[in-house]
Amino acid sequence: MLIRWHGHACFELVSGGISIVIDPHDGHSLGIKPPKAEADLVLITHEHYDHNAYQVVAKPTAKILRMAVGEQEVLGIRVKGVKAYHDTVGGRRRGEVVMYRVEVEGIAVAHLGDLGHVLGDEHVRALRPVDVLLIPVGGVYTIGPREAWENIKLLEPHIVIPMHYWVEGLNLPLKRVDEFLQLAEASWSIERVAGNEYEVRKGELPHRKVVVLSPL
Repeated sequence: MLIRWHGHACFELVSGGISIVIDPHDGHSLGIKPPKAEADLVLITHEHYDHNAYQVVAKPTAKILRMAVGEQEVLGIRVKGVKAYHDTVGGRRRGEVVMYRVEVEGIAVAHLGDLGHVLGDEHVRALRPVDVLLIPVGGVYTIGPREAWENIKLLEPHIVIPMHYWVEGLNLPLKRVDEFLQLAEASWSIERVAGNEYEVRKGELPHRKVVVLSPL
């Protein structure tokens, strides 16, 4: 499976000719490049402008799941949506989000959307096991670096790919990824990738690796 980061919270999972895009943005409203993808399946974690621009990436025939709670199979892909909150007060400030767990090639990928709190036991049970965790780390509108690591300890993924942090051009006042990386325990290795792609194979999952991608 190939994982592409299109900046902010937008990821693309590619396998067997199928493209799955999660939380697409339009680029210009954020000050960064728009995602270049032709998605067969689009998953939207919540209805904020920087996460729901499906028209930018969706094929005319694409399936679009908007805050879809529960389990279903789409295009042969198992998708589970788990409700959580965009803040620490039960959604009263910023509303709800739906985290997605997607199984591709036997690999479980969890995208936490704009999660705003430390996960409860019910969230952990619903999401685990997790092979690849896509997690916000930039704070302000989501969890920050410390809360991100608390959630990582709860979910115990093989690979962590941080998202929703400040990059060059972004017009949101988020933290940089370095603050998150500085809190990594010694048991975690860190790999910085020059591009926006990372390939994952089921039989070759590393132990405790943080992968930092670079949006194009």
